[in-house]
Amino acid sequence: MTRTDGTPVRVGVFGLLGSGNLGNDGSFEALLGYLRTAHPDAAVDALCGGPETVTARYGIPATRLHWYRGEYRTASRAGAIAGKALGKLVDAARTAAWVRRHDVVIVPGMGVLEATLPLRPWGFPYALFLLSASGRLFGTRVALVSVGAAEIGRRSTRALVRWSARLATYRSYRDSLSRDAMRAMGVDTARDEVYPDLAFALPTPEATAPGDAPGPVCVGVMAFHGGDDDRARAGEIHRRYLDGTTRFVRALAEEGRPVRLLTGDGVDAPVVAAILDAVDSPLVTAAETASLADLMAEMAAADAVVATRYHNLVCALKVGTPTLALSYAAKSDALMARMGLDAYRHPARAVDADRLLEQFRALEERAAPLRRVLAERNQDAARGLEHQFSALTAAVFPAVPAVPAAARTHALREAR
Repeated sequence: MTRTDGTPVRVGVFGLLGSGNLGNDGSFEALLGYLRTAHPDAAVDALCGGPETVTARYGIPATRLHWYRGEYRTASRAGAIAGKALGKLVDAARTAAWVRRHDVVIVPGMGVLEATLPLRPWGFPYALFLLSASGRLFGTRVALVSVGAAEIGRRSTRALVRWSARLATYRSYRDSLSRDAMRAMGVDTARDEVYPDLAFALPTPEATAPGDAPGPVCVGVMAFHGGDDDRARAGEIHRRYLDGTTRFVRALAEEGRPVRLLTGDGVDAPVVAAILDAVDSPLVTAAETASLADLMAEMAAADAVVATRYHNLVCALKVGTPTLALSYAAKSDALMARMGLDAYRHPARAVDADRLLEQFRALEERAAPLRRVLAERNQDAARGLEHQFSALTAAVFPAVPAVPAAARTHALREAR
C-alpha cells in the first residue's frame, strides 16, 4: 500500500519488544506476518525496548524506547534520579518526533492496559500515554490491537492508562474482561471489539501423538511476586509459589515422569535454577527457548502442560496439549474458559502441591476429549483473528483488499 504521493505507508510498531519477554515478541511476530501479507509495501520500523534484538531477528529498523538506559532499574542515587527525570522530558520529544514520521503506529497485543504485575506509572504507562497523545497531536493513527487490560487501583497509573486508550484511534481487546475493565475506567468501548490473542495467529508445530506410556510434562514457571497491589507481600507470595511448584515437580519426578521446565521471560531463569537445585533429578531438565515457536515445539511433544505465564498458556492451548493453569490474574481464567478448560485452574498465589497433583491427574484422565475440545476452539480462534486483521485493515489502512488466510500463514512463517 502506498500513500497518495506514491511513497510507502509508514508503519511504526511500539512496545516492550526484543526485551526478553517471549509473549511480547510473539505478538509482534504475528503482527509482522499480517503486515507483510496485507501491506507488503509498507515501510515498517519499531520503537521498542530492545532495538538491537528486533533489528537482528526481524530485519527492520528499530529505535530505543527510552533515552535513559537505566529506565527499569531502581534509582537510589541523585545522579540516577536526575537521569530518569531528564529522560522523561527527552522521551516526550523523542516519541513525538518518531510518531510524527508515521502514518500508522500499532501496539501489538501484550497487556499494555493492565497492572497485574508490579508497574510504575512513569515507566511504560507514561510511554504509552506519550504515544497516544502524539498520535492525536500529529494526526497519526494509533491502534491498540488485541491488547489486555484490567482495572487499575493506583490513581496515577489509572489516569495514564485511561487517557492512552481514549486518545488511540483504534482499540480491540483479547478478552471481554479487558473491554469491561476499560469501560469501568471511563473509556467509551461501544465500538471496540474482542478477538483472540494475536499469538493464536502464529504457525502451529506438528503435535506428537501420545504414546501408551506416560510421557513428558512441561511446567512453565515464572518469577512471580504478585501484582501491583501486592508489593508489601511480594516476598511471601514468591516463596509460596516457588515452594508449591517445586514440590509438584518433585512429585512428578518421583513417579518417573520426565519434566521440562519452561520460561517466558529472561527474569524467570532464577526460578528454574532454584527448582533444579532443590529437586536434583535427571528427569527434570530445563528447555532453552528463544521464541514462542520454541515453546510450542516443547509443548507439542508433551503429554500435558502446567504453566503460569499467560503466553505459556496460549502456546500450550494452541498446540492442543491438555493444560492446567497456575493462574495469577483474571486474564488467565478468561483464556482457559474461552478454550474450554476453565475447570483446570489453580491459584498461583497459593500453590498447594497436593491439590495441584489431584487436578493434574484429573486433567490427564480426560486428555483425549480435551484435545478434541482444543482443536475446535483453535479453529474458532483462527477465524476470530481473520476478522481482527480485516477490521484493522479497514480501520487504519482504508481501501486495501483482504489477503487470503493461506498467504498470511506463509508470511508468518517467513517472519520467523
